[in-house]
Formats: sequence, C-alpha cells, structure tokens
Amino acid sequence: MRKSASPPAPDAAAADAAYAAFDHLATLVAVVSPEGRCIFANASFEDVLGLSRRSVQRGALFDWFVDAGTLKETVAAVARNEFSTSRMETLLRRPGPGGGDALPVHAIVTQMDGTPHVLLELVEIEQQTRQDREERALEQAKANKELIRNLAHEIKNPLGGIRGAAQLLEMEVESRALTEYTQVIINEADRLQALVDRLLAPHRKPHVVSDVNIHEVCERVRSLIMAEFPKGLKVARDYDVSIPDFRGDREQLIQAVLNIAHNAAQALQPSIAAGDALITLRTRIARQVTLGKQRYRLALELHIQDNGPGVPESIREHIFYPLVSGRDGGSGLGLTLAQTFVQQHQGTIECESEPGRTLFKILIPLP
Repeated sequence: MRKSASPPAPDAAAADAAYAAFDHLATLVAVVSPEGRCIFANASFEDVLGLSRRSVQRGALFDWFVDAGTLKETVAAVARNEFSTSRMETLLRRPGPGGGDALPVHAIVTQMDGTPHVLLELVEIEQQTRQDREERALEQAKANKELIRNLAHEIKNPLGGIRGAAQLLEMEVESRALTEYTQVIINEADRLQALVDRLLAPHRKPHVVSDVNIHEVCERVRSLIMAEFPKGLKVARDYDVSIPDFRGDREQLIQAVLNIAHNAAQALQPSIAAGDALITLRTRIARQVTLGKQRYRLALELHIQDNGPGVPESIREHIFYPLVSGRDGGSGLGLTLAQTFVQQHQGTIECESEPGRTLFKILIPLP
C-alpha cells in the first residue's frame, strides 16, 4: 500500500509576504504552529536573537526559551480554542557563549483568524522599563528647562545692577585696597553672568542643521581630549563605518559628546597618573528602536565608556539634573547640556555605571 505524501513545507517567501506588516512593530512577534514550529519571525525578533529569520524558522520556537513548558501548553490551548488569548512572563534565551544570556519578556499568545497558527508577541520587560525611564527623563528635562530659564532671568537682572554699582563705586574710591575689592565684585559678577549665559544657551541657540558624520564628531572630541590629557590616557576607537550621515547640529553633538568624555577623563585622574586610563568611543547601528514613544527602524548607538571608579551611587539617579556634580569644583551643567542637545535630535542618553566601568549610551534616530 502506498503511503501518502507528507504535507509540503509552507512557502517561506509567501509567509514573509503575508506577515510583512509585523516587521513594522517594535515588539517581538512570531507566528507559531500548535506544535511550536516558527512560521514567521519579525525583524525585531531577528534583531534581539542576533539571527536571521531563516535560522529562527529552522527549529522549534520553544527551543529559544529557558523553560518552555508553560508556553507550550499555552500555545496548544489557544490553538485548540480553549481561550482566545493568554499572558505570562518567561525567559527568552539568546545565542552566546555558554548558552547565551536570558532576556525577561512578557509573552502574549493570541488566536489568529482563518488559520490554526497562533500569534506570539514578546515585550521586553527591560524595554518597558526603559520607555518609562525615558518618559520620566523627558518630563524632568522640561521641568529643568523651565526652572533654569526662570532662575537665570531672576539672577541676570540684579547681577547687572551689582556689577554696575561696583563700577560706579570703583570710580569714586581712591584707595588701591578698596579698588581690589570692587574688582573682586566685578569679576565674580562676570563669572556668574557667564554661568547664566551657559544655562540659557541651549534654549535660545538656533540649530545649524547640516549633514553630520558621527565619526567626524568622535574624532574631533578625541583630538580635544588627547590635547588636554596627552599622557596616561588612551582614547580607543571602535567604529562601524557603515553608519550613514544624518541631519543635525554638528557643534551641539560635539559639545554633548565632549562633555561626557571630559567628565570621564576628569574621573580617570588617578588612572591617568598610573598610566592605565582608557576611554572607548564605540559606534553601532541599533534596529527597531523606540524613542519617546516613536519607533524608528534604525538608530545611531554611540557608547562613551571608561574604566574609572564609576558614578557615585548617591547621585547616579540624578546625574542629568542641573547643578549635580560628583566632582569638587564641577558646575554640574555638562551632562544637563549634553542631554538637552541630544534630546533636540530626538535622541536619549542612558548611563550604566559600576566600579571599573561607566558607559554612557547615546541613541539618535537615523534616516
């Protein structure tokens, strides 16, 4: 008796075309058979696993989870129409040495009309946390801007009066010793005036928009840092030269990166004296990035990393606030201005810090 032929494998190209709309989602989406075979995986799924769609589709999707027992039962139950949707938290295993690291995700399993397959959507728990953090940072930045502008204007008016009165007083006094005192008043008034101008500058300076090459920005910052710290500090480069130019304000971005790199160099003073200080400038392309509730297909990811002592834990959550500094004599404006300039490019700055490693990550959308 002749055995019946096994059903043909689904056309991968046809599946890609049918589910192409899922590639526009920032969350991880896969179409799965009741047995766990991956019919389709979207671009975000590829990006997080670091594998091509074909590699993901070759095996059972459950193989990519640390403990897939509950997920298997849920997918089968939804496929049998026992319920239309179900949610759970699980761990997605990513390829890497020693079995890779596990990514905590929130899984949503949903029925699909007209097909026995089910839709599996994974939301990175860290991504949700990051989005909440970005929203808080944007709200805080708006509050900071308003506070800074009001404070600066309140300081500016009496400051001009103090300086003018000191100048008039200097014209009247004949004693050289008293003239030195009036000069102290004038010089300190000028110093505060410069500080106020720095506070107001990012809010009133117009954009000089042009094509920006991020590696030209990095090289300019590197040359400035190396000129100031010629011995004991190495500034390493790890560039992805395929990153395209984008529209932006080159000078603002140089200032933003320079502020972060200069802070790193200041924190590395003991290591510079010992000759083992290191700052690394690294560029990469990030895919399917959500910034400020808007999704971008591509984004620039710029890392400024140092091997210093780390950001003090007491100020770690507030380092982007104005006038917060972990260094004696610091103005506490460098990171505030850097954040402002990056946000004006629809981007964001994140910080990770521990003793021996501090990483500032700048994300800016690409065309």
